[in-house]
Amino acid sequence: MQEHYKKIIESIGEDADRLGLRDTPKRAAKAMQYFTQGYQQNIDDVVNGALFDSDNDEMVLVKNIELYSLCEHHLVPFIGKCHVGYLPNGKILGLSKVARIVDMYSRRLQVQENLTKRIAEAIYSVTNAKGVGVIIEAQHLCMMMRGVEKQNSIMSTSVMLGCFRSDQKTRAEFLSLVKG
Repeated sequence: MQEHYKKIIESIGEDADRLGLRDTPKRAAKAMQYFTQGYQQNIDDVVNGALFDSDNDEMVLVKNIELYSLCEHHLVPFIGKCHVGYLPNGKILGLSKVARIVDMYSRRLQVQENLTKRIAEAIYSVTNAKGVGVIIEAQHLCMMMRGVEKQNSIMSTSVMLGCFRSDQKTRAEFLSLVKG
């Protein structure tokens, strides 16, 4: 990967051997590996058995989980927050695991719409919840730094599964809690 970064630097007209850029290919390769570390993770290792029996039948909501991802179209970051809600069905998920699942899927190349769906499906599958709702609000540098250059635009995506999709009251409760 380092050699490819060196070629990219040279192809834009820079001298990859000048003092300030000499170690950049190595640093860029290391950074890209970090930005995409989600490919090296799997849901079982992330959850690590942190599912607990519970008779709670009320909504669980984790708001404002920061996320950092890379647009698969331009390899430029999108940055935002994720809100995850689920209705337990005999099991609850360890709190930090919700954020770790968001991180695992965020650290891959993708579009926001697919990221939202992957997170929702993973939480739904792992918890066997009655329903799951996921909302992501993010700013895309591919839209801010290039193209239309709109600095204040925020993209919102949502996925509702189970009773979050079929029951309007559950959906409304989730949406009101996210806004509140």
